[in-house]
Amino acid sequence: MKNSKNIIILKGDTEKAYYKTQSIEEYGGNPFIEALPNIFSEDDVIDRFSVRPRINEKDRSMESNLRYHIIKRAKNFVQPLPVHFTLERRLSTLIRRGYLARNPLDKSYLQRLRILNELRDDKVYDETILEERMSNIRSTADSMAIIGISGIGKTTGMERLLLMYPQIIKHEEYNKQSFSRTQIVWLKIDCPYDGSLSTLCKSFFKAIDDLLGTRYLEKFGYANRVTSTMMLHMTSLASIYGIGVLVIDEIQHLLNSKNDMEEMLNFFVTLSNTVGVPTVLIGTSKAQKIFKGNFRQARRAASEGSIIWDRMDKESDEWNFFLETLWDFQCLKEITVLTDAIKNAFYDECQGITAVAVNLFILAQERALSEGKEKITIEILRTTAKEDLHMIQPMIKALRNNNMKAIRDYEDISINLDDITFNYRRDIELNGKLEKIFKERNNTIELKRRSTVENLVMDLGSIGIFEELDNTDIKKLSENLVEKVAVDEDYNSIKTMAIKLAMELNEKKKIDKKIKGSKQNTEESEGLLALYEIAKKNKKHPYEILKKEGYIKNPIDEFLIAK
Repeated sequence: MKNSKNIIILKGDTEKAYYKTQSIEEYGGNPFIEALPNIFSEDDVIDRFSVRPRINEKDRSMESNLRYHIIKRAKNFVQPLPVHFTLERRLSTLIRRGYLARNPLDKSYLQRLRILNELRDDKVYDETILEERMSNIRSTADSMAIIGISGIGKTTGMERLLLMYPQIIKHEEYNKQSFSRTQIVWLKIDCPYDGSLSTLCKSFFKAIDDLLGTRYLEKFGYANRVTSTMMLHMTSLASIYGIGVLVIDEIQHLLNSKNDMEEMLNFFVTLSNTVGVPTVLIGTSKAQKIFKGNFRQARRAASEGSIIWDRMDKESDEWNFFLETLWDFQCLKEITVLTDAIKNAFYDECQGITAVAVNLFILAQERALSEGKEKITIEILRTTAKEDLHMIQPMIKALRNNNMKAIRDYEDISINLDDITFNYRRDIELNGKLEKIFKERNNTIELKRRSTVENLVMDLGSIGIFEELDNTDIKKLSENLVEKVAVDEDYNSIKTMAIKLAMELNEKKKIDKKIKGSKQNTEESEGLLALYEIAKKNKKHPYEILKKEGYIKNPIDEFLIAK
């Protein structure tokens, strides 16, 4: 979601704490862990991660001008692949193990907060001092890095996995004892383009403000704040709200700031190793330079290692599975059979990069419609890639020819093959199981409903006219609507109903906002601030006006006269 400060914030659900019995012994007795969803199984990941666009025979028979819009639904397509299961397991472990040493019922939790508050009050931020003060408080937090070429699905995959967890959990009572806490399970922000640590801190404050309605950016992030002071407040807030994992995307932007690079890496290490907040760093292949430089903290900033996310191989089961599933979303009158020749041409033009593949699939259908054809052909695929995706042709050519010199020129697509820690071929067994489960669930009512909700959230969010609604509002509206309509209801009809409901809710929120603003202005015009302005205008001391209006009592009347 985009706010007025042009900081993009990913928002998830807010829920009241519901504590669950833990299968793993050490996770018990910790409200931060017990309030999380149960550890996801592979079936859970498939069900909750997948988004399938709805395109049926009725859609394919519509006029071409309508099908231009229907074809775009393929943009919403999200399918779990083996790499997502690896990532989910690591994220699940990262969050839970990070909370082990931050049990809010333990004395060490309060001790950590006290030390941070003392340093904040003293306005002293130094990693060495912080480590010394907290040397007797253990940390169980780890960190990891995800590196891959642009368009491969790093950000989309991580966001889908984060959204499987509630973002905010409100605690009120634990074991029949009062336990008032606000827990932020995850927070994702982008590394500033200039690599500035100061801007990162401000992005953090703004993210918290957007989630909780606080005013930390105004309080801690104004212009004359020194970066070290903001870092102190950031570490303190991360502990107060029990942040389960902090995800920093676009980490390659650190290369734009030689001065702040090591300082920011040091800060991430301190957050993880000392403050106890797990971190995930996501970046394009350029970010490999950060982890291969002479910065002593670079490898510690990814203590759990790196997932080097390479493109799918042409002969891999993953690629075939992905392409066959994508191919179901054709919206032309003549369905093109996915032959080996089509597969070869398609891979040749996208080189196993998921974002390029989906865009090529959509644009090829649009070209077929514009040319009055109703079929995807090899010729259309080649022409579409050459003309509509001409901007990325040099990069695709470099990958196709395995031209290492040219690949190095395009650092966003450069992957050091020696460093790949995740290999698609190793997961053939998982992929076979995944394909079987995915096909079994393809037509289940639950998956249909969930996919419809996800499609509505994406489509309504992209319209850009509901300025008063965030993703949570749109998601709740969509869920309520989808529950009421028939499972096989035409998607266009559901979308029309959803837009109407969203417009009504948006208007209601706009009116409520005006009323609230009007009340606030009235209160300000009639309250203490107004009296202060009157005193100032009449060149009188505010004490006199406040006393005259009855806000200050006469001490003689109050205390010295016996009644």
